[in-house]
Amino acid sequence: MTSPLTRPAASAAVEAFGWRYLLGTFCTSVPVPSLAEGAAVAAAAVAACGAAADAHLRLDVRPTRVELTLQDAAAAHVTQTDVELARSITEALGGRTTTGVTLRPVQMQEIAIDALDIGAIRPFWRAVLAYEDEPGYDGPEDAIVDPARQGPTYWFQQMDAPRPQRNRIHIDITVPHDEADARVAAALEAGGHLVSDDEARAFWVLADAEGNEVCVCTWQDRERA
Repeated sequence: MTSPLTRPAASAAVEAFGWRYLLGTFCTSVPVPSLAEGAAVAAAAVAACGAAADAHLRLDVRPTRVELTLQDAAAAHVTQTDVELARSITEALGGRTTTGVTLRPVQMQEIAIDALDIGAIRPFWRAVLAYEDEPGYDGPEDAIVDPARQGPTYWFQQMDAPRPQRNRIHIDITVPHDEADARVAAALEAGGHLVSDDEARAFWVLADAEGNEVCVCTWQDRERA
């Protein structure tokens, strides 16, 4: 129950009951008509998790929705325990879990910083953002995370040579695997252009009209990428 699930196994395990696998985390939303109803949904989710709630469940309660995420917080990955918790929450909420609501779809954001010497700049970003190491990932080139898990993850991409004419910070948007094509199409329709789809479905590299880049990412094909 505590071993990390592979990406394909994790996605397949929860997809049928309204959760999606994103960046080592199970995510879902529950639309609500009021903050009071949101609080009730949150309480039901906590009760469904029982003693495991503190170690696995995170909640964001708003007047229009409750966003729920599951992950083994001590290990920064999902396990069979998280699958069972997702199932229990969905049953407790009468199947109201979904991958998207009107105001914002389920997604996670990362910010990537290109660097020639990652070890030299990582401590600066960790300090200036008041971020911390992810459990089990404290190496000199590992990503850094918001202690409250509200801000985006920052990770560092190794450069092989200076590239002064290219932006050196870009955003990664991780979306459910079954929503990626629509997100890419919408971005292109809105004036963007495709830089590369060589690594799809792990990620598509897009850019705006001035060349500022963003990657639309899924869990798929990550082993190949």
